Amino acid sequence: MATIKDVILIYLEDSPVSFARVESILPDAKKDWYQIKLLMLQIPMQTVTWILKDAYINGEQFHMNGKKMKLEVVECPNEDPSLSFPGDTREKKPPLQETKEKNTGQIISFSDLKNRQKDHGQDRE
Repeated sequence: MATIKDVILIYLEDSPVSFARVESILPDAKKDWYQIKLLMLQIPMQTVTWILKDAYINGEQFHMNGKKMKLEVVECPNEDPSLSFPGDTREKKPPLQETKEKNTGQIISFSDLKNRQKDHGQDRE
């Protein structure tokens, strides 16, 4: 069953049409019906409140304005960070210690630079 903060995929006539986040689910005045408030994840973002049976919130098909509808909870896929993809050309960063040892850059103080410019008559203020 979809619960608060779940992201759902909304189907219209068996085709996915939009994502939404469940903001609240409150009992309706009619027994076994609920007011489900959805934040539609589209531009412009807006909220809608639908009155649905719990079976519909659980993914059973229903009709709205004569159109077949369905809600499906979106599960975040688990990614295995140890997997590498063929042809992955992303540059691997060296460990921090190696980076520090190879760094031969020089730190220049802006105040020192400004003083040197004044000494050489290059001040533009």
